[in-house]
Amino acid sequence: MISLQRDLFQDEERAELFHDAPTPVYRPDPDQVRTELQRILAEARAAKTLPWEPRKTALYQTIFPQMTNCLPEDEGAQLRFEFEAELVRLRAA
Repeated sequence: MISLQRDLFQDEERAELFHDAPTPVYRPDPDQVRTELQRILAEARAAKTLPWEPRKTALYQTIFPQMTNCLPEDEGAQLRFEFEAELVRLRAA
């Protein structure tokens, strides 16, 4: 029996669907990241006790160090140190 139905995976159409285009890479803007990190750090410095709910504190503990990865290593390390020091201070309060 001859099928008149089109093959969905003809070579030409497959090439269009699955072309070898490079996967886009996201590169954060270091200036925007730096601004956000400084904002979080300033909020912590201004507080007498933890200024965030436990879930937000846990989120910041996770993302703050990750965000510093797009900055120069020494700058990122300094910001991580300062953030951790503020968390220690706030938890002790």
